[in-house]
Amino acid sequence: MIVIVGVIIYTFRDSAGPIIKELKETTPAVVAGICVMATVYQIIEGLITTMLAKQYNPSFTMGAGLSNSFFCSFYRVATLGSGAGIAAIIYLGRHDVEYSKGFGLYMLQYALHKFSIACYSMILFVLNWDFMCRYFADYMWLLAAGYLLTLVITTGLILCCCSSRAHKWVLGLLGFFNKKIGGKISDFVENMRWQCQMLEDASKYLLRKRAMVAEIILLNLLKFCFWYGIPYLIFAGEKGVTMSQTMAVTSLSVMLAAVMPAPAGIGTTEFVFTSLFSDIVGMGSAGSAALLYRFGTFVFPFLVGAVIVAAMRIHRKV
Repeated sequence: MIVIVGVIIYTFRDSAGPIIKELKETTPAVVAGICVMATVYQIIEGLITTMLAKQYNPSFTMGAGLSNSFFCSFYRVATLGSGAGIAAIIYLGRHDVEYSKGFGLYMLQYALHKFSIACYSMILFVLNWDFMCRYFADYMWLLAAGYLLTLVITTGLILCCCSSRAHKWVLGLLGFFNKKIGGKISDFVENMRWQCQMLEDASKYLLRKRAMVAEIILLNLLKFCFWYGIPYLIFAGEKGVTMSQTMAVTSLSVMLAAVMPAPAGIGTTEFVFTSLFSDIVGMGSAGSAALLYRFGTFVFPFLVGAVIVAAMRIHRKV
């Protein structure tokens, strides 16, 4: 992460002045609007979690789903992305969703999230075909590679969730390795076998509810409108780009940044976002918008989540 951030600082070292100037001109109303749009995103995310959790615990409330969304946002920042899934499983476990089922629930929710990112980007790309080709025609093969990688990652997640064949293949490799080392990890292999079975059962149970899965994908597309609309709010229509065009570029930048190996997308999101928007709105506006976008989608939910985590800890002590 330090290397990536260092490369970004070096690459955009001559643009610090314009970026800071643009940030200073950002009005409180724009910042408030960013927070509102980020909150709506979290509300829809909480609704998705609630829909899935109710399949195992009918008394799971929308309030619990929303709290889980911000709870995970806190740990996403605190652990640089690695702890968000564990936080979700623990939170669901505290609300009477068994850990094995919570694991399957979260993995499926994340897989549908990734799938929706690719769908959203492709839809907006097609709707703004002439505009996107005008600015990114020279990079079409890179964009195609980004879509392909996203598809591979999504397919891998779904197979990890519910494919008995994939599980047998992984367990077969572990078993072969275990024999080579004299059975030293037999307990680990058996534990993995049990967890794979639990994950497979939970995922297949949810995937059989096709109407719910379709609804979740539609809700994902809806929630992205609020995140991807943040840059248009920042540009305020003054840069000669429409809302649809702005959202198309933003969705593309998020999808491409997601396939780069960096903790929680730190550095890569800003780098791709700024690079794609710089030719359209100028380096200063693109850089400041990238930082404000990061605030709305990363920092603000973290701050709200910090309050929720603190309240939960105080409540447990009392």
